Amino acid sequence: MKNIRNFCIIAHIDHGKSTLADRLLEFTGAITDREKQDQLLDDMDLERERGITIKSHAIQMYYKHGEEDFVLNLIDTPGHVDFSYEVSRSIAACEGALLVVDAAQSIQAQTISNLYLALENDLEIVPVLNKVDLPSANPQEVTDDIVDLLGCQAEDVIPASAKTGLGIENILSAIIEKVPSPSGDPTKPLQALIFDSVYNPFRGIETYFRVINGSIKKNQKIKFLATNKSYGADEVGTLNLKQKPKTEIFAGDVGYLITGIKEAKEVKVGDTITDFENPTNEAISGFEDVKPMVFAGIYPVDTEDYEELRGAMEKLQLNDASLVFIPESSAALGFGFRCGFLGMLHMEIVQERLEREFGMTVITTVPNVSYHAFSKKHPEEIILVNNPSDLPDPSSLDRVEEPFIKAAVITKSDFIGNVMSLCIEKRGVIKSQTYLTTTRVELIFDMPLAEIVFDFYDRLKTVSKGYASFDYSPIGLQQSKLVRVDILLNGKPIDALSALIHTDNAYRMGKKICEKLKELIPRQQFDVPIQAAIGTKIIARETIKAVRKDVTAKCYGGDITRKRKLLENQKKGKKRMRQVGSVEIPQEAFMAVLKLND
Repeated sequence: MKNIRNFCIIAHIDHGKSTLADRLLEFTGAITDREKQDQLLDDMDLERERGITIKSHAIQMYYKHGEEDFVLNLIDTPGHVDFSYEVSRSIAACEGALLVVDAAQSIQAQTISNLYLALENDLEIVPVLNKVDLPSANPQEVTDDIVDLLGCQAEDVIPASAKTGLGIENILSAIIEKVPSPSGDPTKPLQALIFDSVYNPFRGIETYFRVINGSIKKNQKIKFLATNKSYGADEVGTLNLKQKPKTEIFAGDVGYLITGIKEAKEVKVGDTITDFENPTNEAISGFEDVKPMVFAGIYPVDTEDYEELRGAMEKLQLNDASLVFIPESSAALGFGFRCGFLGMLHMEIVQERLEREFGMTVITTVPNVSYHAFSKKHPEEIILVNNPSDLPDPSSLDRVEEPFIKAAVITKSDFIGNVMSLCIEKRGVIKSQTYLTTTRVELIFDMPLAEIVFDFYDRLKTVSKGYASFDYSPIGLQQSKLVRVDILLNGKPIDALSALIHTDNAYRMGKKICEKLKELIPRQQFDVPIQAAIGTKIIARETIKAVRKDVTAKCYGGDITRKRKLLENQKKGKKRMRQVGSVEIPQEAFMAVLKLND
């Protein structure tokens, strides 16, 4: 055990984590020249297309340091704020972390938040200054920033370039010398933490675990503590580039387990694996449940695919434990699911993965957050509002409380004015303003979570020319003046487009949604009114004009009454059509509501 090191790589998005992982794998000989490719561990099509890490990836390497052979278990983590749950799971399986900071961009919001996650779990931090070979790099200044942040010495910061391979040997030496070996007792009953799982269509569910105490053998009978179910360990092994079967995996090591489980519900990330004959009594603690931030409905385009969509969601949940969903139904869209996501990017990725990996075409409703409503009759009773249609009637409503967050924005001092005006427009209240260096500022705001759901992140990048980074944490609920804005199409409410909006913004948002829908809904044979309403009061209206045939074209001259008669007949027909006609809403219309400020 003393020769095992478990560590992860944490950093802000685009600071070079995956490239650094590539260099470590090459240097330790874990991959051959034939297998080499950039961002090797990002094996999902979506990750390669977008150039971001979505999933944590575990891999084992062997390295000779001095006269001894060491086993290094590396977990490469995502950097985007929406995937911080992946980071917290990776951290639970490690004793150390490489904190990678870009020498050109310095410390960003996500660097700090991932660092705090690691420190809460008592991880040993090895600071790495990456991209020192760039012409725009500022190694001296950024090293000072890292020293201020961590309270370490300047010589502890390892200058490196993941692109050229500079400093890789020093990083490996630092991991072996600084990161403690795993503590655990091989003689105790088996106790292993599940930190990830993937669905393999041929072999069932593959569970990734880290052994804390004891050891796990092939064909051993094991039990999962949370579900209290037992299985036979058909295959255990370590996670090299290809899975490598072993007969036994000991305390401190990381590996995979195949038991032939086909049911997605039976594997829970954060669960404890133990021996069936000689079980441990205590589950491994310190694993927090995920708190979804954004809720949206996901519906199959064809209602007959509902069960198929459920299966796809369960398999996706295995691979992405931060996805939460419950069944719901909508008058406009039929049966579907109300899903909880960690943010808008997470929602977009889930939708893309459903389409690519499972061939499911889905409709996503307008995202919103979870509110607490209180009625006048029972002021103590909390009514949970996940969907705008759950909001009680305004006449019986006492008050509504909405979730607030503490938002930290780090930006260049040139953009303070732009960032502040954006946050104030989003009902934010500035709490503090700290100069980290002469040119970089940290702004702390309290603001409603609902305001950052839609387009806050995109607009923040726009107003700061890409130089702002953003991180947030929930701080509880506060009372707000909220109203439900319903969208009526041809007089019928479309529940999938309803939204809870602050009173001050209701008129503006209602008008914008109507204008947007007018552009996107195709013209019908009859006039289609689009209205935004609060309760029974209409606050905005647009009309999609009918596609009309020129019925008077055949009249050459003659009396006006002939033309009038033809037009009257057409008018009656259009009226009848409007009463029975239904309007199909294209998928773009549901998504366009999210991009109202573009």
